[in-house]
Amino acid sequence: MGDFIVSARKYRPQTFDTVVGQKSITSTLKNAIKNEHLAQAFLFCGTRGVGKTTTARILAKTINCFNRTEETEACDNCDSCESFNSGASLNVYELDGASNNGVDQIRELTDQVRIAPQLGDFKVYIIDEVHQLSNFAFNAFLKTLEEPPKHAIFILATTEKHKIIPTILSRCQIFDFSRIKVKDITDHLVEIAKKENVKAEPEALHMIAMKADGALRDALSVFDQIVTFSENNITYQDVINNLHILDYDYFFKFTEFADKEDIPSCLLLFNEIVENGFDSHNFINGLSGHYRNLLVCKNPKSADLLEVPDGIKDKYLKQANEIDVNIIMRALNALSKADVSYKSAKNQRLLVEVCLMELCSLKQEQEKKKP
Repeated sequence: MGDFIVSARKYRPQTFDTVVGQKSITSTLKNAIKNEHLAQAFLFCGTRGVGKTTTARILAKTINCFNRTEETEACDNCDSCESFNSGASLNVYELDGASNNGVDQIRELTDQVRIAPQLGDFKVYIIDEVHQLSNFAFNAFLKTLEEPPKHAIFILATTEKHKIIPTILSRCQIFDFSRIKVKDITDHLVEIAKKENVKAEPEALHMIAMKADGALRDALSVFDQIVTFSENNITYQDVINNLHILDYDYFFKFTEFADKEDIPSCLLLFNEIVENGFDSHNFINGLSGHYRNLLVCKNPKSADLLEVPDGIKDKYLKQANEIDVNIIMRALNALSKADVSYKSAKNQRLLVEVCLMELCSLKQEQEKKKP
């Protein structure tokens, strides 16, 4: 038990090329190192779990490496790399802005900036969650950021760029990290599953990637949880049950019943969902997403926007061909109204049931409007 390391730490990228889903940023940083065009202050922005701190550490390690490779990566063998890998590097100073947000901590940092590195060319100061620094701390930091010593490089990371004062922004080279694509996360999980000798259904890993919402760290945490639950044999059903997610099949069944104007079956299926402990509001949003996917499938050009496993995509294409586009649009409108009204409704279950009955009546209403 003591030897277990969570996947987010065990498989944390150690080189620019192993960073997932941020190719444009890592390429820019590698070119800056190669051409000696490094800025002295960087601001890494983006949602949680997309690789901001990881990229900052790789940058810190690479610029101090004595024997960089032809691909501008750290060698992992020199004294500087070895001290960094063992956590003993004196050239990298990390500060958590959330718990060290006062003037005293920033003044302590600015005092350290004056000291030249003992090994390597640069001292790198990584400040995570920098938006949580107080205004007084920001002001104390300004002068150092404006005129840093040649050996000092600052890397600031934040999830809330809008909270950082403009005078700080204007002194930094800003990199906006994007949410990682579902396909990239899925491919990464496939590689980790192979290394860990874990059997996993492709649909299961895809569902984990979708649940992560663009955050690789979240995906790896969920992956560890499901591996423990399933004892190294991850199935789609394991993921659905463990994460309490509504299966795609529910939405396909609802749409089929609505197309057949089968109100009793719709209400019974909704009752089953409620009894299984699923939130009615999440169900409405999920059904909206389902109809959106059907609309996307109406045109072969836009079908690629679907981020679902191939088997599920085939089901969407088949069902999209069976339902008129006008009915899909009106269904989306009805679901949107239900979503807006949900929180203020006194009887939320009734609101959802009326919405489902309305969906079942769309076909009949359209027939009446025909001349």
